[in-house]
Amino acid sequence: MRMYDLIMKKRNGGTLRDEEINFMIKGYTEGEIPDYQISAMMMAIYFQGMNQAETLALTMAMAKSGDMLDLSGIHGIKVDKHSTGGVGDKTSLALTPMVAAAGVTVAKMSGRGLGHTGGTIDKLESFTGFSTAISEQQFKDNVNRIGISIMGQTADLAPADKKLYALRDVTATVDNMSLIASSIMSKKLAAGADAIVLDVKTGSGAFMKQEADSFALAQEMVRIGNGAGRKTIAVISDMDQPLGYAVGNALEVKEAIDTLKGNGPKDFVELCMTLGSYMLVAGGIAPNREDAEKLLADVIENGSALEKLAAFVSAQGGDKELVYHPEKLPQASLIQEIASPTDGFVQKIICDEIGICSLILGGGRETKESEIDLSVGLVLHKKVGDAVKKGDSLATIYANDAEKLEIAKERFLNAYTIDQNPVEKKPLIKGIVIE
Repeated sequence: MRMYDLIMKKRNGGTLRDEEINFMIKGYTEGEIPDYQISAMMMAIYFQGMNQAETLALTMAMAKSGDMLDLSGIHGIKVDKHSTGGVGDKTSLALTPMVAAAGVTVAKMSGRGLGHTGGTIDKLESFTGFSTAISEQQFKDNVNRIGISIMGQTADLAPADKKLYALRDVTATVDNMSLIASSIMSKKLAAGADAIVLDVKTGSGAFMKQEADSFALAQEMVRIGNGAGRKTIAVISDMDQPLGYAVGNALEVKEAIDTLKGNGPKDFVELCMTLGSYMLVAGGIAPNREDAEKLLADVIENGSALEKLAAFVSAQGGDKELVYHPEKLPQASLIQEIASPTDGFVQKIICDEIGICSLILGGGRETKESEIDLSVGLVLHKKVGDAVKKGDSLATIYANDAEKLEIAKERFLNAYTIDQNPVEKKPLIKGIVIE
């Protein structure tokens, strides 16, 4: 088998067989096939596309290119959740303790953020001493003991994806549905969960800006997951404005804690309830979503979800007292209100611009080496559809550098459109993809 022949076959619109895809991924991972040939193949795939069978084969080949996490020693059905990412997306911080408290085991691998906000691991490190650098055995033991653990992705998890993505990023071949879906799902399949619930974002603050593209990606990932024998469900949710009110690491942790106390923002609670109910059904804890949502409401009301977060933080070296005293989480030295320049209604928020405000303040990474300031960010007070008067606070900005604060403040105001006409609030959940 020669790579040259496979490139020509795909270039001419042919269908690659499973063994051909396995040969290509194995050879590239082991350094036997050079970058320039894989670059040519990625471009051929970009223009010719891949069918469902090819996409599944590519995903499985990437998943098997490194370690496949064996979670068979963990009791019960393991359900994972993945978000395609967005501004203010602190969902895992509240959702996973809720689901674990309701009886579904959560064994999750997460990453750090690169871009306008931190990732789940960065946010969790707002708890003094918390670490996701734990052994695989400790990871499994924690799940069996308290029902939840989150660890950092190991270097040996789907290494082919890491190599392929770096190459696609510099060869203008990122934007292909099969390649995007296989990249995400290869890591999810290698992480070993029995069922996967996906939160696919759509809108100005999402990777997929157009709703049709978000549905197409969701369908592709659900087909891959189900084809690999994992029960997979996708929820398409709005990201045309930040999720909840808080944007920034410690600020988002506080909002997640508020949510577990029953005081969460309406949209954030709705998303947690929607994703959580599908996780409980997939985990065999509830027969339907209605019963699942009641269970989730109960664990918030009786305090067991908050206790589960504290147990999880403590098990991974963090100070659980911060769960009960979030005012002791990292604090910014400069706090300022951003006043509305006019009366009217919030018509639009350019969501990714709010994320960039957090990045400017130090809440995200411009490069992998960047240090994150966990204390900075913004808390919004007005969102799309809300009435405002001149001088009302649109948001509170948290900073540790006066110059960065002024730059972020100006950018924030430019991201808001305020008009005299009322605007209808859009639904958060755009749709569900099951098969």
